[in-house]
Amino acid sequence: MKAIEINTKTDKFGNLRVDYPLNKKDSTVRIIILLEEEGEESEEEKRWLYSIQNNPAFDFLNEPEEDIYSQTDGEPINDKE
Repeated sequence: MKAIEINTKTDKFGNLRVDYPLNKKDSTVRIIILLEEEGEESEEEKRWLYSIQNNPAFDFLNEPEEDIYSQTDGEPINDKE
């Protein structure tokens, strides 16, 4: 994960100069932006995924009876509403 830290000040309306509303007026603030590196997984995430994939407790999910959904089920998500 990559971190970007920006020190900025809010305006008299409580907004950061990066157009992000904040409930503090005429205050100094500290902004930390965390960005996932593309394709980057932490060692903890890798261990977690490996343990799930290789855990026999989840073997039942490979049984045909568990395949109850198809690509035509449900409705598409429209986030623009």
